[in-house]
Amino acid sequence: MPQAFVNNAIFWVEVEKIKPNPFQPRREFDEARLSELAESIRMYGILQPLVVTRKEIQKDDGGLATEYELISGERRLRASRLAGVTQVPVLIRQGEENDREKLELAIIENLQREDLNSVDRARAFQRLVDEFGFKHADIGKKVGKSREYVSNTLRILDLPEEILSALSAGKINEGHTRPLLMLTSRPQEQQTLFKEILYKRVTVREAESMARRIAVERARKKEFGVDPELLALEEKLREQLGTRVKIERGEAGGKILIDFFSNEDLRTLLQLMETNRARNPNEMLERHIASVGAVDFHHPVSGTTPQAGGEEITALDDRSPAEKTAEENEDLYSVRNFSI
Repeated sequence: MPQAFVNNAIFWVEVEKIKPNPFQPRREFDEARLSELAESIRMYGILQPLVVTRKEIQKDDGGLATEYELISGERRLRASRLAGVTQVPVLIRQGEENDREKLELAIIENLQREDLNSVDRARAFQRLVDEFGFKHADIGKKVGKSREYVSNTLRILDLPEEILSALSAGKINEGHTRPLLMLTSRPQEQQTLFKEILYKRVTVREAESMARRIAVERARKKEFGVDPELLALEEKLREQLGTRVKIERGEAGGKILIDFFSNEDLRTLLQLMETNRARNPNEMLERHIASVGAVDFHHPVSGTTPQAGGEEITALDDRSPAEKTAEENEDLYSVRNFSI
């Protein structure tokens, strides 16, 4: 069969003959959206063909069997199975693509369709680095992005698994990863900021300001040799109260700054001082979380996020499109990010 004909023609192939792509970068497949796509396929069919490779396999009896391996279109294939479709339209790529080419094609196809969440994208980039020896600049050329964009995307994987899971599920915004990454060396404060983003509705800009302030304060304390006893007391208060605490020394005495969520938190602080005993270290935050209730952050769309009771709330990324693009290509650890 001529290569040009195969590459340009659309064929109908039985669904059960198509093997999944072992290099599929997407891990998250939203069941609700798959059901919606399946319903659309029932009504209108598949509007965009899948892309596959085709091989002739020698059978034990001496005959030949045709095998297809998916390159792109996993969601359409899964939805077709849900819809009960027996055949799907495919474009056949001729040739023996190696593993690297299959992974490249899968990543690029998903990126072009904007169908890859930031965690899956980062993990796919990491596979190109680990398994195929790609440099960050090489990956950037493949996907039409800068080296800095690739490097910043890969840094997301330095976050704890709990934060990565929240990011994959759409509970926090990709823009929130920058301030959280600034606190990688301060895991307790990183965890506190993460929970504040979740339950206090902290925007990207607010989170950046908070992380920058923490980083600068730590640098200044180290530079000017702040009393180590004060640092130890500050840490102890933070552990006991389960919230951010800052001690500022003045010429005569000083002051303690304590974050709180409600008047009830203030009464808790008073009780702690009156009884001189610590309660649940995370009581303030947990009470606030309970008062917020179960929030459905399931894959926010069009700048809004569904909340409990069906109410729509504004997305937390308060950066402009121009700012988002600029920061994607800026080194996370630039001087700007650590100056107030």
